[in-house]
Amino acid sequence: MRSSAVRAGIGILLSTLIALFATIAVEIIARGSLTDVGDFLTSTARPGMTTVVMLTVLMLSLDAAFGRRFQSVLIIVPLVLIPAFVSNQKQHYLSDPLYPSDVLFGRQIVELLPVMVRDRPLTAVALVIGIVVFAAGLVMAWRYCWRHLPRVSHKARVRRLCLGLPVIFAFGSLMDYSQYSWIRDRLQVVPMMWDQKENYRSNGFILAFIFNVPMADVAAPSGFGSQALDAIPARNYGYLRGPSEKPDVIMLMSESFWDPTRLNSVTLSADPMPNIRAAQSGYVFSPEFGGMTANVEFEALTGFSNAFLPYGSIPYQQYIRTDVPSLATFFRSEGYVARALHPFSGWFWNRNEVYKDFGFEEFRSEETMPAMEKRGIFASDDSLMKEIMQEADGLDRPFFFFGVTLQGHGPYEPNRYANNSIDIQGNLNDAERATLTTYTQGIKEADDSFRMLTEWASKRDRETIIILWGDHLPPLGSVYMTTGYMPDQVATRKAPVEVMKKEHETPLVIWSNRKGSKSDVGTVSPSMLPYHLLKFAGYEHPYYTGFLGRMQKKYPIVDRYQLIARDGTPTPDWVLKPAGLDPLVRDYRYLQHDIMFGKAQSRARFFPETAGTEDSGT
Repeated sequence: MRSSAVRAGIGILLSTLIALFATIAVEIIARGSLTDVGDFLTSTARPGMTTVVMLTVLMLSLDAAFGRRFQSVLIIVPLVLIPAFVSNQKQHYLSDPLYPSDVLFGRQIVELLPVMVRDRPLTAVALVIGIVVFAAGLVMAWRYCWRHLPRVSHKARVRRLCLGLPVIFAFGSLMDYSQYSWIRDRLQVVPMMWDQKENYRSNGFILAFIFNVPMADVAAPSGFGSQALDAIPARNYGYLRGPSEKPDVIMLMSESFWDPTRLNSVTLSADPMPNIRAAQSGYVFSPEFGGMTANVEFEALTGFSNAFLPYGSIPYQQYIRTDVPSLATFFRSEGYVARALHPFSGWFWNRNEVYKDFGFEEFRSEETMPAMEKRGIFASDDSLMKEIMQEADGLDRPFFFFGVTLQGHGPYEPNRYANNSIDIQGNLNDAERATLTTYTQGIKEADDSFRMLTEWASKRDRETIIILWGDHLPPLGSVYMTTGYMPDQVATRKAPVEVMKKEHETPLVIWSNRKGSKSDVGTVSPSMLPYHLLKFAGYEHPYYTGFLGRMQKKYPIVDRYQLIARDGTPTPDWVLKPAGLDPLVRDYRYLQHDIMFGKAQSRARFFPETAGTEDSGT
């Protein structure tokens, strides 16, 4: 009995050592160096040992299932080392690490092979030889181990599985980063989905890869295919045409811009947003709350919807790997200068690469902009507006500028502003009052910046259109609960229409220096903004004003949990009922899937401006 316990203990120790060495090898291979590997394994803020324990439990459980000690090494070690090697090679050419969703873009990976052969022929030859030798060696090692490794007794197998499977299930709760995990919190594992390079560096290749697994499953919708795409009617969708005089367009997504006067249990000494309120056209129904800006941006620039993608996915990180039609593509086809501006690091949300795929000819980020005035640690809205005006004044051609502000970003620390010009009265504690005061002052300054921009535009000869909206409600913490605005610190995902609008609406302005504000837009998803912008500018387009025009007329809000019709009637849980789905919504999903994941068969009909640049897809 004692000797069997000793053997079991030695077996667990050896499995742990193998898991440790495998983890170290994976990190060295994936990173291409020893950089940060030591910190990854020893720092309490990084989950190196979590990875080791996870691999150990997995190997012990597989050994129990096979009935042979250490047999699982021949499965687990190749399973983690090979993807790490592929990730290392991918980063030589595409800079990004390997994602599970890369299997959706296998064609691109295959296309990299000739590049690798030309660039590193000896490596390519060695790789082929290595694969053959490795496969043969693995088969031989499996046969040898199966015959010679010690067996695991029946009782020990049952015991290991009874202990191991619940632990594996618990580790499985780590995967869905979009949901709170008590285990993940205790282990100090922090998914960093906004910056995948840091995610892989900090959490290690194995855990970071796991975090991205739920987003890799983008199955073709039921009924999708060539015939279904051809059957989508193109009549009455409008031909590509525009106004005789092309207007300049400035599209501004204002960070966390929202109307704090909606907190009806507090009193503000002045309206913090009188100019935007006077020009307001309606509301944007944000699919996010308190963050995930890139998802709102994705919808507004493409006219596609997050509702058709896996919950928790971030298209900028997982899916944009090739040219995707966007407003930038369209405006460039019309002879515009298409430029994106954001006074933060270009790597954030992978914007450096995504903006290229969207067709922007230039992205002005913190790295390429002049030094900007700050509010706290963030660039002020005023400084971004001044940069936009200066760049616009230097252009002769019409332009499309897409700007993302930064000043309104949380957290809303006390004393961010030297002077807070709006007093707040209400039943708030000191910390809540400080948070709301800082946020409200930021809204006032954003409103002042908007006024400065419209005053400048009003003096211009060429028509200038400005569209501005907030990406999501701000993360004000307990302020929402104390004021009775929401029952929790974050918005709900499923609720009646009036509650959802209350917790997801942000102000929307569509304004022209010649026509004034577009009125009565109502509440729309960000994906409907291309329709309203191009229609207001005088353009007709098969997709942006044609297909989206039909969509917004019937369903101005397309949310993953409910469709909301123009009369406010909801269709809850529509994604779970594909058989009864409105053909219009079905076609919307077909078109998006075809462009993002299919063969782009519909591109010529619905995005004629991309003629000659079609990607045959994967």
